[in-house]
Amino acid sequence: QKIHQHPSTPRFYGLISAFPYSFLCLSLPPGMNAAVRAVVRVGIYTGAKVYFVHEGYQGLVDGGDNIKEATWESVSMMLQLGGTVIGSARCQDFRTREGRLKAARNLVKRGITNLCVIGGDGSLTGADTFRAEWSGLLADLVKTGGITADEAKKSSFLNIVGMVGSIDNDFCGTDMTIGTDSALHRIMEIVDAITTTAQSHQRTFVLEVMGRHCGYLALVTSLACGADWVFIPESPPEDDWEDHLCRRLTETRGRGSRLNIIIVAEGAIDKHGKAITSEDIKSLVVKRLGYDTRVTILGHVQRGGTPSAFDRILGSRMGVEAVMALLEGTPDSPACVVSLSGNQAVRLPLMECVQVTKDVTTAMKEGRFDDAVKLRGRDFQCWARAFYCPHVCLPPQPLQSGYNLAVLNVGAPAAGMNAAVRSTVRIGIIHGHRMLAVHDGFEGLAEGKEIGWAGVGGWTGLGGSKLGTKRTLPKKYFEQISATINDFSIHGLIIIGGFEAFTGSLEMIDGRAKFEELCIPICVIPATVSNNVPGSDFSIGADTALNTITMTCDRIKQSAAGTKRRVFIIETMGGYCGYLATMAGLAAGADAAYIYEDPFTIRDLQINVEHLTEKMKTTVKRGLVLRNEKCNDNYTTDFIFNLYSEEGKGIFDCRKNVLGHMQQGGTPTPFDRNFGTKMGTKAVAWISGKIKECSRHGRIFANTADSACLLGMRRRSLVFQPLAELKEQTDFDHRLPKEQWWLKLRPILKILAKYKIDLDTSEKAHLEHIMRKRVSMESNI
Repeated sequence: QKIHQHPSTPRFYGLISAFPYSFLCLSLPPGMNAAVRAVVRVGIYTGAKVYFVHEGYQGLVDGGDNIKEATWESVSMMLQLGGTVIGSARCQDFRTREGRLKAARNLVKRGITNLCVIGGDGSLTGADTFRAEWSGLLADLVKTGGITADEAKKSSFLNIVGMVGSIDNDFCGTDMTIGTDSALHRIMEIVDAITTTAQSHQRTFVLEVMGRHCGYLALVTSLACGADWVFIPESPPEDDWEDHLCRRLTETRGRGSRLNIIIVAEGAIDKHGKAITSEDIKSLVVKRLGYDTRVTILGHVQRGGTPSAFDRILGSRMGVEAVMALLEGTPDSPACVVSLSGNQAVRLPLMECVQVTKDVTTAMKEGRFDDAVKLRGRDFQCWARAFYCPHVCLPPQPLQSGYNLAVLNVGAPAAGMNAAVRSTVRIGIIHGHRMLAVHDGFEGLAEGKEIGWAGVGGWTGLGGSKLGTKRTLPKKYFEQISATINDFSIHGLIIIGGFEAFTGSLEMIDGRAKFEELCIPICVIPATVSNNVPGSDFSIGADTALNTITMTCDRIKQSAAGTKRRVFIIETMGGYCGYLATMAGLAAGADAAYIYEDPFTIRDLQINVEHLTEKMKTTVKRGLVLRNEKCNDNYTTDFIFNLYSEEGKGIFDCRKNVLGHMQQGGTPTPFDRNFGTKMGTKAVAWISGKIKECSRHGRIFANTADSACLLGMRRRSLVFQPLAELKEQTDFDHRLPKEQWWLKLRPILKILAKYKIDLDTSEKAHLEHIMRKRVSMESNI
């Protein structure tokens, strides 16, 4: 269950000493360097020899200096770099058996019997072919004298583990490939910039994004920016799409919008397989509508830049899991690919994933577009359903359900709240509800104001809370709130916010015994930078705050690298929850992260100082330490700063930064925009059903536990959980869930910082099968 740093443990001694491995990069998305760093450092931690293979398969074929042993320090200061520091290249030689013979010889001569490959489906297919031919290649090399029989015996089998690196997110079996989130960041930066000029000049912009034959980037971008239309290859428009598009653009302008945004995937086609290009769309809009229209092709800017926090953490987690898979590999183990499902690392048979990926292309060629969307997986289906359902088009004749829903924000502001409100309002209107906007949290529930379709236009990309939000709890306002619910005939309440939204909703449930008006369905959507709401692994706003911290740490590390022998102490927000400090530490490559959930003593502080003292003797002469704001009442940021300054005299100096409320501001990341959109969509669907379920003779009476729920991400699914049940899972004194999934990642943070600790692998990923996995996932959609 535990892997120790030194290879003296009986379980791993023979395994590790016998299996050095090499690492290839075969594509260039941001986040790959995080995977490289994790593979190298965890490999060295377990006692293995790790080799870089420079320039991908070409370096494997050419050998020589292209295959070099990696060191701990060789992967320092690379987390924030895009692309890959060990290079990548297309290789025709490896497609031939002669080339693969050369590659096999280069590996055998170095005793390498494990190969970790990061790339797309073509690169991973090549790796599987190489593994399948391994015995035959060794036999040929022995015959020709390329290797000795003894060398062949020692390298009798080859283990392959793959990680998928691609901005296109076109590999079936994983929710996200390394690099996709960073590409979405680049796209959204450009779209947000273009939106301002489009509004000024009342223009229509046609934006073409990458993705080859996969529409993921285009689809998610369209949701994140509130586009008017999207063209993707998996779901071509109907034959009269030109008329529909022009009508949509006209309707949008008629509601007062000063711009139109159309997103086009580079591989977009119509039902008959004919390409739909950006220029085709521009010509159509100009000819029929006379709108001033511009085309922007984003191109390779999407592949570059600094990786997002999500991609760094994903790359690090996948790298660790890849090493575990290699160490556990046997001659009978199938080549596997490490992937992400929800927030869980999973292993899938490599060729199963490749086959399903090819099946998507086949389905599109045969015109089976519904099958193509299903084969893309759970996430793609959700995004497609979310876009084509509500957010773009108000129906010509909206339904009239006769029900009124109120939406409010509670707690501190969090980026992505506005996206959730926009989604909630527009989905509610689609369902035929009258939507009421509540300003300033529970205090504002004493007043009500109807909000329409256009009232939430452009909210997706705005930070903060347009409705206004307060931390005030509802208990002392029950009489006014009851009167408002009665006056406005509110039949359901959707509360978007942090821990106050959770506790306030519990108070509303308790108030039902005295105030009958409170007996209406309630749904809570967690939205807080602290990510401390029970019942959900993620909260809206946490990803934006995490990226803000990570980018700030990058700048600070750059400063420290320039001045040398400097340690920075950085204080993060989060209350008692250490999520931001831990995950930012993992994303930024921190030496330590102090949090409340992982108690520490003065001895631990001493160990950290000694660790940094030793680090200053290496070529990496800088340190980064994160501290959660409420991790310890006595070991404050000032105390730790003073301690480090005193103990480090003559060896290193210290600086401190308190990041403060900058973590709550800023433009929401693509993840938070789309997470908010998805949560709002599901919340309205649930509450609409619950209202009908609780309706008797035209009157709503909801008094059961399951009539007040929190919508949260749990492992691989979005689930509704009764608020009353979540009370048992909550530490109310410290405003925390009693169990938090991310705490299991803290050992990785410490190992990557070169601490001598144990890595608990009791929850290691097991090999799953993609088709079985897909069936179980679809049942949860």
